Amino acid sequence: MGFVTWIGALSITSSVLLTAFLVNRFAPKKRLHNRRLVTLCLLYLVCYGAFLALPQLGASGAAETARAVTELLGEFCVVNAGAVVLFDLALPRVGIDPATIVTDIAIGIGYVVALFSTLNRAGVDLSKLAATSAVVTGILAISMQATLGNIIGGVALQLDNSIHEGDWLQLENGKQGKVRQIRWRHTVIETRDFDTIIVPNATLLSASITILGKREGKAAPHRMWVHFNVDFRYSPADVIAAVEGSLRAAPIEGMAQDPPANCICYDFARPENDSVARYAVRYFLTDLARDDPTSSLVRARVFAALRRASIPLAVPAAQIFVEEDDQSRRERKKSDELDKRMRALSQVEILKPFTTEELTRIAAGLKYAPFAAGEAITKQGAIAHWLYIVTAGTAEVRVSGDGVERAVAKIDAPGFFGEMGMMTGEPRLATVVALTPVECYRLDKETFQKIMTERPEVAADISNVLAERKVELQMARMTCDEAAKQKRIAAERTEMLDTIRRFFALEASGRGSSAG
Repeated sequence: MGFVTWIGALSITSSVLLTAFLVNRFAPKKRLHNRRLVTLCLLYLVCYGAFLALPQLGASGAAETARAVTELLGEFCVVNAGAVVLFDLALPRVGIDPATIVTDIAIGIGYVVALFSTLNRAGVDLSKLAATSAVVTGILAISMQATLGNIIGGVALQLDNSIHEGDWLQLENGKQGKVRQIRWRHTVIETRDFDTIIVPNATLLSASITILGKREGKAAPHRMWVHFNVDFRYSPADVIAAVEGSLRAAPIEGMAQDPPANCICYDFARPENDSVARYAVRYFLTDLARDDPTSSLVRARVFAALRRASIPLAVPAAQIFVEEDDQSRRERKKSDELDKRMRALSQVEILKPFTTEELTRIAAGLKYAPFAAGEAITKQGAIAHWLYIVTAGTAEVRVSGDGVERAVAKIDAPGFFGEMGMMTGEPRLATVVALTPVECYRLDKETFQKIMTERPEVAADISNVLAERKVELQMARMTCDEAAKQKRIAAERTEMLDTIRRFFALEASGRGSSAG
């Protein structure tokens, strides 16, 4: 009865405004509930105004109806305000975040109680009403079986916490998407193509669905497969070692480091494809929205790793290449490749003392080594007796210390690095990572060893270059006059020459032949 007085109207209006303010201040994600609360309050005020105005117009009967409706709307406002305070403000503060459907059920029960209370005060026989309601409910249940099944499915999904908003699902038809909303009748799923799938809740309950990236109720990376084929004549051990070494050498955005990616050979020749062995990279995806972009980065890494190892991807057996090939064409291709390698060698300062004939022999022993962007070309502390000659792309030099890795330089084509590792055998002093796709030639110690053994006196010239480069790098970090610098170079030159001779097992007879 207090809802149809000016004090009751003031109390309800003040309570609604205060509740709305608290929701905006402390639970902004629940602002949608304010719309229902404010709408009910406005309807209540309109009915209250009608109740006051109708007696002045001589409509006393209509005024009694307006009074009953005003009471009912006032109770609805109280139910809504109480539900908002309890479910949107109080429970989340103690770590309980009930499902939306729980809130809706509680409000619905409150509405039913308020309705029967209002009808009872109005003198309505509730026993007759209950009998009539049972008949109407039975008719509605028969005619709305599908809709009720979906509603019950929505209640079950939210109460048993099997599916949550934000989960990635794979439906029985193979389509995948992210759960955006679980409503009373259906669930809204957004695909990777930004399409929206509306799935009836009853269908979700009756179908077998896969929740991606979840194990034992907790979020987990989702395993992906990237397939490729290689000619079966290549050793699986070599293929797996090349691919896994590349994938684990440097991180790939979107790919989990733990557990690490691995490569498997899971099948050999088949009747319809009898010239290949079938391989797959299995890695764990950390961002389910970036499946294809991450797999693309993995394929680029696999492609570069196989090319470095001189392992070609398999060509379908049914494909036939028809190409004119004669002696002159082969000689021309060989000459073009040799010219390219000679130009690359001309950029390497330590090779200046060698003759054209010796450089030609070195060029024949170079190995082509491409790297994908983000891939580690060499690692700090590694033992690697070879020199890299960069012919295309940009790489970054990084030094680790005290658990921190920092970039100290960039290497742009044409350029080279790794000369100390090839000439002295000392561990790599830095990590070099490809910033862009990088093409290199690799000069191994074995190729260099033959020429150094035939002409050991050239070691002195090389030691001069290496000593100057090393001292200049050291002097860049301190103040030193020219005399001290030259003295340091002379000492470093002698030590460098002895190191080179020991590493290449050269005869000491050439010690002073060209040291000056």
